[in-house]
Amino acid sequence: MKETYTLKGTIKQIDETQSFGDKGFTKREFVVTDKDDKYPQDIKFEAIKERCDQLDNISVGEEVEVSFNLRGNEYNGKYYVNLQAWRVKSEGVKQAPAENGASIEDVDGDDIPF
Repeated sequence: MKETYTLKGTIKQIDETQSFGDKGFTKREFVVTDKDDKYPQDIKFEAIKERCDQLDNISVGEEVEVSFNLRGNEYNGKYYVNLQAWRVKSEGVKQAPAENGASIEDVDGDDIPF
């Protein structure tokens, strides 16, 4: 039985969809920053075929939950691992870049500077 893997994090990068070969195989790579660790990790995923479209409504800075499978293969004596996303679900939160080191949560309602 296969184990289901999930990761929650913030979208750091979304690449354009790439097409390969005559049969129209498509792949789209994206990076999620996992901030649950003491040292945040940037994790690269790939979506293939019809799963590429899931990223059309997701933007950089958005909090997501990614469900994925581990894929591995050997080519010319070297081994490769891919994380194939089969679902990318928005958590409905977008991280805004902080100005002057302060986040939105640090601003008290009575001290708004305008």
